[in-house]
Amino acid sequence: MEMQQIRYFLAVCDKGSFTRAAQSSYVAQPSLTQAIKKLEDELGGELFSRERSGCRPTSLGRLVEPTLRQIFREAQAVKAEAIRFSRLNTVPLRLGVMTTIAARHLSPFFADFQREHPHLELELVVDGEAQLLRQLDEQTLDLVISAPTLPPPAPFQTLSLYQERYVVVFNDRHRFNQLPAIDLAAIQAEPYLDRLNCELRETLRGVCLGRQIDLYAAYRSNSEDWILAMASAGIGVALLPEFSVPKQAERLKWRYLSDPDIRRTVSAIYPAPNAANPELKPLLAKLQVAF
Repeated sequence: MEMQQIRYFLAVCDKGSFTRAAQSSYVAQPSLTQAIKKLEDELGGELFSRERSGCRPTSLGRLVEPTLRQIFREAQAVKAEAIRFSRLNTVPLRLGVMTTIAARHLSPFFADFQREHPHLELELVVDGEAQLLRQLDEQTLDLVISAPTLPPPAPFQTLSLYQERYVVVFNDRHRFNQLPAIDLAAIQAEPYLDRLNCELRETLRGVCLGRQIDLYAAYRSNSEDWILAMASAGIGVALLPEFSVPKQAERLKWRYLSDPDIRRTVSAIYPAPNAANPELKPLLAKLQVAF
């Protein structure tokens, strides 16, 4: 017994005619008639008696009609549920990640999350904080991971994830490689690689002014990769969040910035629960315990 046969049988019951049933089912009448005949052969008797005005179910037809309707309704419900699940599976959670947030610290978390929730897909959008918050406000992102220097706008909530210390990065032959830690004053004697996307740029500038320290920016870039490459080549030294430095970087060394001890807090920013994507709930729950 095939679902198509059941559908055609119910169409004939509802329309009272093979012709009208075929029209409503968008199928040629011979195909519908053949499907009904196969169903009759399987059930062991005729299902309809033909009359001049059309047709009506036989005793066997009336007997099986309620059960076949129930089977058809349940099959439709299963199909609708499968489609709903499929659509959920292809509409990912869209997460914004600020440009300067290192992938190496968050990627193991995302890998664990997807193993636990295989029906959810993640789409990562990397951009500046202002652009990400605008997309969050426009509801084209579900959550933003950033290191805000100011509280996010009122409609959003914040979950602190982890702190990062700032480190001084330099070539492995640099004199800094002999020091256990490096203070800010020591950097001013070196060519400085200025990170244009640094979220603490203004904070660092204020600290330098207060201590009468002048960092000579020999090079500037909005790319973390270029800053690291120039430091590795010995062009200058840079200040970066510690997780932005690759663990196995060729010809690259780093030390913690000791004076002052500058840190940033990486946070998840998301809408209020009543405005959030319901699929965001398991991600937030894992974020709360993972860091």
